[in-house]
Amino acid sequence: MLPALEERFSHALHNTARAWRLAVDRRLKHLGLSQASWLTVAMVAKAAEPLSQSELALRLGVEGATMVAMVDRLVKSGLVVREPSATDRRVKHVVLTDAGNVLYASVKAEALAFRTHLLADIDADRLLAVTELLEQLQAVAESAV
Repeated sequence: MLPALEERFSHALHNTARAWRLAVDRRLKHLGLSQASWLTVAMVAKAAEPLSQSELALRLGVEGATMVAMVDRLVKSGLVVREPSATDRRVKHVVLTDAGNVLYASVKAEALAFRTHLLADIDADRLLAVTELLEQLQAVAESAV
């Protein structure tokens, strides 16, 4: 592959992901949450099992201290609680409250509406091919660490 094309792809990937997050952020502005807040709430909501603060930080790609401060703000807002782990008393799991679940439902609905609008005119076969490419790139990037 030509280096110029690789650079163009990298640039397009980065900027599209950033533009996507910013557009969703604008749609969620009425909820009064920062991008970091709604991403954290969404990550907690989508987790198959309760996440510790360190697991949450790892999944969101932030430092532990940053995650502690974020969880502190979300606890203060009544959106999450810290619950002790049943297996390790040093670990606290981050769990959504009822208010956090209501907020996540709003976040999810707004994100779905945006995604539906954005992808409405994209051919399904082309979308599948690009999705598979991105999933492959993610797997390679994660294994290269």
